[in-house]
Amino acid sequence: FKRGRDFAAWLGLTPLQRSTGGKQKLGQISKMGERTLRRLLIIGASAVVKLARRRGASQGRWLERMLARKPPMLVAVALANKMARTVWALMVNGGVYKAPVAAA
Repeated sequence: FKRGRDFAAWLGLTPLQRSTGGKQKLGQISKMGERTLRRLLIIGASAVVKLARRRGASQGRWLERMLARKPPMLVAVALANKMARTVWALMVNGGVYKAPVAAA
């Protein structure tokens, strides 16, 4: 894959685009990709969202801001998309994942 978005699209984690006249309109996720991997990423992301809702996400973090504005399932799919892009970057660069340090 050329970029992380292409990988996420192959998994079926990107929104369908119904754009016309230069105006972008994003719809629901496509679900037209690798079903098993998509399901595993969404299950993992759902667990993270559930834990963040129960314990409270770190102040000012992306997840906390998203949970304040959006429904939990939508946040879980967005997090799965973000995780897929991270996985792609690690595979391409041959890196090792290091969890971000929580700010005190």
